[in-house]
Amino acid sequence: MTGWLPVAPCTPDGCARHTGAVRAPLPAALLLLSGCALVLLGVACIPLVRLLGAGPRRRLTRCWARAVPQAFGVRVIVRPHLPDGAPDGVELVVANHISWLDIPLVASVLPGRMVAKREIRCWPLLGPLAARGGTLFIDRDRLRALPAAVRDIATTLRSGSRVVVFPEGSTWCGRGGGVFRPAVFQAAIDAGATVRPVRITYRTDPHGSGLAAGAVAFVGADPLAASLWRVVRAAGLTAHVDVLAPIPADGEDGRRALARRARAAVLGPGDLLQARQTAVASDRANRPAESVHH
Repeated sequence: MTGWLPVAPCTPDGCARHTGAVRAPLPAALLLLSGCALVLLGVACIPLVRLLGAGPRRRLTRCWARAVPQAFGVRVIVRPHLPDGAPDGVELVVANHISWLDIPLVASVLPGRMVAKREIRCWPLLGPLAARGGTLFIDRDRLRALPAAVRDIATTLRSGSRVVVFPEGSTWCGRGGGVFRPAVFQAAIDAGATVRPVRITYRTDPHGSGLAAGAVAFVGADPLAASLWRVVRAAGLTAHVDVLAPIPADGEDGRRALARRARAAVLGPGDLLQARQTAVASDRANRPAESVHH
């Protein structure tokens, strides 16, 4: 293990459980087929979408990404609503990380180039989609590769592209969360980019009660197939995506202070104490950890 391979204390047996209402196997299987078909359609259409201009390409990406969670039976609520014609910005989007569903959720609101661990390239369905979509793959097995990864992200930001990253460095079950690794925030400082925090929560109803992170949590060695089936079996899932106020990356406070500000914004004051308690053991075990992956 290296310093940029943080480990969350979450495990499939302990965290990835759904205790609420469930769908019957047949409707769940139909949702699974529809969701996988939509993902495959997205992979097949990428070469054609690349031929479009920036505006139409962005709108199509958002529409497709918005449809993916819905195809798997998850309702999506975005606050505030961002129009489809909203322009791209030179910003680093940072979000908490619970599930593979986080990726299309963020892309449906703020599409950009994702930062991901190298292993995702080999995943079924999602791997080819990520590769063709311009994902920046990071080699987490080599600590020496970290400075080059930061430079690549900064260069991408300077080119005018939006970059999306999950700076906890690993998926968490939603009860609390991990420390935001500061390395990626150095890229925002170097590029003079704005940091845009995004908060993702999963509920069992659209009105905000009944946390349901266990149904969607994709943690530890959880097989992707098992996670997919757990999502489509869980009835009444609603994903809340809160787009928060931007944070200027002026470099005065440094990357660690910027990471702490972004984490405080994403978690909110009510969740900070719980997050601190659940993350402290992992943070001690992984120091000095400055990781970027999803």
